[in-house]
Amino acid sequence: MGSAHSVPAEMRELADRTGFTSEQIEHLHRRFKQLSQDQLTIRKENFDSIPDLEFNPIRGKIVHAFFDKRNLRQESDGLADEINFEDFLTIMSYFRPIEMNMDEEQLDRFRKEKLKFLFHMYDSDHDGKITLQEYRNVVEELLSGNPHLEKESARSIADGAMMEAASICVGQMGPDQVYEGITFEDFLKMWQGIDIETKMHVRFLNVDTIAHCY
Repeated sequence: MGSAHSVPAEMRELADRTGFTSEQIEHLHRRFKQLSQDQLTIRKENFDSIPDLEFNPIRGKIVHAFFDKRNLRQESDGLADEINFEDFLTIMSYFRPIEMNMDEEQLDRFRKEKLKFLFHMYDSDHDGKITLQEYRNVVEELLSGNPHLEKESARSIADGAMMEAASICVGQMGPDQVYEGITFEDFLKMWQGIDIETKMHVRFLNVDTIAHCY
């Protein structure tokens, strides 16, 4: 992470930016080196070595999220070809567990950051809205491991959820009114009262595990 004399200052800067402790940063740096095979950057193919992701139905979306420049807090849009350790740490910070000493403002910001990350996983075309087709794609992927559920059933579940989203976010719609998609503001409304803070986290004690997004 830098020369020996610069590590403390660099560590403090990373801790301030991501909210991780020095111990957690060191742990994640070891994991980064494992994934990158001691290289300075990670590419998508490096994630093939993570057993926990192998059978995850939304594996592709999780890996994609690590390279989404929106999540890397960069000004430009699109996907990065590779990420360095600071980028990796930025992405992992979205999975950081809740801290008991957070005040209301910090909790609200913490929650919104997690939900923005999740929103980006649904919004695959980066247009700021989750369309019906994008929602269908995610639901179909999530349910793809169920051999007893047909594709049409998954589509019906997605369509029903989108109708519910429209009723929550727009209210009573006219017969000619079309709900174009879920904006981030709509997404926040839909997740009110749902405990995203503890469901989207990282297990630091297991070096073989990267991220768990439920």
